[in-house]
Amino acid sequence: MATKTVLAVDLGAESGRVMAVHFNGRSLHLEELHRFPNTTVTVNGTLHWDFLRLWADIQAGIEKGKALHPASIGVDTWGVDFGLLDKQGSLIGNPVHYRDGRTDNMMAAAFAKIPQADIFAQTGIQFMSINTLYQMLSLVESGSPQMQIADTFLTAPDLLNYWLTGAKVCEFSNATTTQLFNPAAGGWATEMMDKLGIPSHIFPEIVQPGTRLGAYEGIPVIAPACHDTGSAVAAVPTSGQEFAYISSGTWSLVGLEVNRPILTPEALAANVTNEGGVYGTYRLLKNVMGLWILQQCRATWAAAGHVYSYGELVDLAMQAEPLTAVINPNAATFLHPGDYPERIRDYCRQTKQPLPETPGAVVRVVLESLALAYREVLERVTAVANQSAATLHIVGGGTQNHLLNQMTANATGLPVVTGPIEATVMGNALVQLITLGEIADLHQARQIVAGMDELQRYEPQDTAVWDAVYGRYQQLTKSASM
Repeated sequence: MATKTVLAVDLGAESGRVMAVHFNGRSLHLEELHRFPNTTVTVNGTLHWDFLRLWADIQAGIEKGKALHPASIGVDTWGVDFGLLDKQGSLIGNPVHYRDGRTDNMMAAAFAKIPQADIFAQTGIQFMSINTLYQMLSLVESGSPQMQIADTFLTAPDLLNYWLTGAKVCEFSNATTTQLFNPAAGGWATEMMDKLGIPSHIFPEIVQPGTRLGAYEGIPVIAPACHDTGSAVAAVPTSGQEFAYISSGTWSLVGLEVNRPILTPEALAANVTNEGGVYGTYRLLKNVMGLWILQQCRATWAAAGHVYSYGELVDLAMQAEPLTAVINPNAATFLHPGDYPERIRDYCRQTKQPLPETPGAVVRVVLESLALAYREVLERVTAVANQSAATLHIVGGGTQNHLLNQMTANATGLPVVTGPIEATVMGNALVQLITLGEIADLHQARQIVAGMDELQRYEPQDTAVWDAVYGRYQQLTKSASM
């Protein structure tokens, strides 16, 4: 068959890119067209994304892709953040970054109006201060005039799809991340919004992954799983059901694929989340702070004149003494930007552990703690779902960290299969290709990915040693987390 090309626009917390994905009927070939930084802007003390710059870069990337005669375009981004439009369809203010401090006290404000258990029963989403619910509530509580002006709410990828096509809709997988979607009702949690004073009338129609939204300069635009983790999980190279996954990047999303949301008291107690997937699936998972901690450490050292590549940091960590101290990656101190090497030492000081003084020791503590956090989350989600996992698939950019991959196998006691690195882009493209009729279904799509030669396998080692350290880690996680 003739090669079919689609364009995948993929935005992450550090960077964005426009990729061409070529499909010859058997395999995928990726071609990077345009890569660009995703920078933040602070205005009057508020941390924003620079969405207009992102839009200009997306347009530039698509322009480069036109020569390839793409059959369609798909967009995915991170979750929870959003833009508001006025009645004329104009953006009201630049979207605010989820790490901005405006939501610091909003969870307590929400629980004062609606019991926490009721919010979970209506949304099934992990309680995190970054969620859209608390961002919107901060606007309500502050009396923001945006609430009087707003006519349409769009999550981050939906805003970009609107600029591409004029369609004012919210895609399902990203809508579920807001903690404003009711999976039992299959629509927005309007009753809950009304009690919180959030204007439910501004929330538009929800569409499923694979929906054709319109066209940009004659090129069809198809919604993939517009949440990047939804796209990444769509590209997990498996044919069975007994698997767990980690979408590893700035955040680590650790969980299972299930056929329905799980809204039980046990799910609430475990603080897990039910996010929408593709083709009738849900992602039962939990967020772990992920490589954000390492990124912030690297930025701190670079500001002091010590510029390390990620590969160099891993090499330094391999030389450091193992399993000396552990941190809880989801502790509140690791949410906002800052001097993370010093924050890690402060954490160890407060918990009466040895202090990691060198960059290698700091990185080792971070990676070992992430692996232990992954084990804890897997134990919680498998218990909630009453579903075992025989293999752990790690997808995304974090798969390039071979030390963390091996640590994860050691900590969890599960064989780990890593790859693809570009899972988000591939999942984005695969949904487009299914809609275009080039691929039959999700099963065939995953078999195509499984046939790639970049997959690697890690077997557990030293599990008894890791079991002992895990007990120490569990004591730490009893303290308050984000």
